[in-house]
Amino acid sequence: MTIKFTAIGTIHTPHKIKEGMPIQSISAKGIKGRIELKEEYLDGLLDLDGFSHIILIYHFHKSVGYKLQVKPFLDDKLHGVFSTRAPKRPNAIGMSVVKLISVKGNSLEIENVDMIDGTPLLDIKPYVPEFDIHKIEKGGWIEKKTGKLNDMKSDNRF
Repeated sequence: MTIKFTAIGTIHTPHKIKEGMPIQSISAKGIKGRIELKEEYLDGLLDLDGFSHIILIYHFHKSVGYKLQVKPFLDDKLHGVFSTRAPKRPNAIGMSVVKLISVKGNSLEIENVDMIDGTPLLDIKPYVPEFDIHKIEKGGWIEKKTGKLNDMKSDNRF
């Protein structure tokens, strides 16, 4: 089966190269970006400005190929790609929760951006804590690694 997506816009960020970028939006606090939505999707922004945070679904357009086992940024051991958020995946799809600052026409000012400049945007969804925050029983291999998050930056492994 072939699945085809069309970009609904472009995410603009100060990150021009992969190396040195924050590896998650939580470690990109205060870094501003902008979404330029295609005009034909403008009506879809109705009421979005009522949310403080949004979920961005996007294409890792700089990612080429994939491996089923990878060494993620937070560890030196191999893990299955589906137990990581590595960008080199069978379907190069990423997601980030960002702060929505403003909506002006087809331009959205956002904050806490962890994606590279020019990233094709596939979808926007409102972040709703009552829907999106779950109490977990286990956090896998990453459970003891999140303390390094703010110090860790993207390098050339992906």
